[in-house]
Amino acid sequence: MVTPPARKVMVVADPAPHSAAALQYALSHALLEQDELILLHVENTSSWKNTLTTFLKRPTIASAANAMTPNNSSGPDWGSTDVNFLDQMKYASEIAQPKIPVRIEKIDPDGKDKATVILSKSKDLGIDLIIIGQKRSLSSAILGYKRPSGSMKGSKLIDTVDYLIENSPCTCVGVQKKGQNGGYVLNSKTQKNFWLLG
Repeated sequence: MVTPPARKVMVVADPAPHSAAALQYALSHALLEQDELILLHVENTSSWKNTLTTFLKRPTIASAANAMTPNNSSGPDWGSTDVNFLDQMKYASEIAQPKIPVRIEKIDPDGKDKATVILSKSKDLGIDLIIIGQKRSLSSAILGYKRPSGSMKGSKLIDTVDYLIENSPCTCVGVQKKGQNGGYVLNSKTQKNFWLLG
């Protein structure tokens, strides 16, 4: 039997439920044993919210001492607010797929829109598959998408996920989790609203 070539699979990681659903889909349906998983987070350094969150997540002396004790080798403390969501996602990935190497990439958008930054980084890393969580709210369905800034200026309204799906040189899949056991709704350039059970 011929082993398929190794791929670089990127999951766009954010501290949001739709991002966790994208990772869950990647781990259960998209990754093969020889693949590499890259968790990409586009940091929003200009946001006051990010500054406040970073300040609130600074480790305390007690938590730092606890992290260095020898019997704390079971991975991140899921109940702690000191643990970065990227570390949690990496740990969950390593547990679910122990043979797949996982790495974290963080990037500052430097004033560019998120979609352009993701596309640029995916080209730099030679990514074969992008998986991104897709959140469809009632208001976005009724009112349309946000207008992106930067190089995507134009008259058409579009969101980050749709832009990536349409403009990525590699396959890009938008993932929506449908309830606890409802499966996933997948969107790609060739498939729209494909419902995958399980």
